[in-house]
Amino acid sequence: MDQAQLPASGTYVCHGITWASGDPRLLLAPLPGGPLVYAAIMGQRLGYQVHGTGRWCTGRYRFVDRVRVEAVACPDRAAAEAGGQCAACAGRDEFRFAHQFHSGGHVPDALAAYMAQPHWLYLATFADGTTKVGTAADPRKRSRLDEQGALVATYLAESPDGRTVRLMEDALTRRLGLTQTVRASAKLTALAELRDLAPVRTAHQQHLDRAAEALADLNIPAVLEPWMPPDEGDLLSVPSTERALYPHDPREGEHGLTVLSCIGSQVLVSLDGELPYLLDLGALKGRRITLGAQFSSPPAAVQSALF
Repeated sequence: MDQAQLPASGTYVCHGITWASGDPRLLLAPLPGGPLVYAAIMGQRLGYQVHGTGRWCTGRYRFVDRVRVEAVACPDRAAAEAGGQCAACAGRDEFRFAHQFHSGGHVPDALAAYMAQPHWLYLATFADGTTKVGTAADPRKRSRLDEQGALVATYLAESPDGRTVRLMEDALTRRLGLTQTVRASAKLTALAELRDLAPVRTAHQQHLDRAAEALADLNIPAVLEPWMPPDEGDLLSVPSTERALYPHDPREGEHGLTVLSCIGSQVLVSLDGELPYLLDLGALKGRRITLGAQFSSPPAAVQSALF
């Protein structure tokens, strides 16, 4: 894993935001080649220009041992096809079978070994009170929740393996109607409209009580271990922090942003002399960008999301 400060220049295929290092970093595949760069963004000015409207392959995941996976850049920096990958990377990505692992079908040996380790079941609640149930392998226990963009979360139970935890997840979805996915656009809008944390905490506790009861009915021991949000999100999670939705599409043109706070892939940024803006840097996944201090955002006059 190549740790680095945000590069001052260069052209890259952006893989989005990762919390694999314990803090939010922009994951970048240099052009024409080279190892992935995990670029720090907190407190940094991010100046970039997007090239065209095409999507480029964001590589694949490979198993580095029995319990961990790591991102690998597309060796050809090829155009993306279905699922954000080129055909070659999709064909070599054994981790892609993980989502159907508990339903049968093809299981590569490396994936079977990975799934044999302990996993965690969690409940995550977002800024509008929406709550999802999810899973994480033990080495990803922390980073998986950090990248979700939730405000409150709890580890519900520990499972001996990946198949069992996914059966638990499906059981809670059936019994309680809990979703397993939340759209990035919904997370962004909810953070922009955040007025009060009390309804978020109330919603989480209500779902937590129901989930604990359902687990008891299934004879599954509940852990109920609170997740501690990363400090990088403190400013953004305070309802009184002024913010407005960024008025430009981050996937086109040029932009200049200084990152003040980050929750998941949602960032609070400042522009020279303007109020803080909120945008999703995850939207850059699969885009070709050139970094440079010369790039800046177009001017815009918008009203704050908080009145």
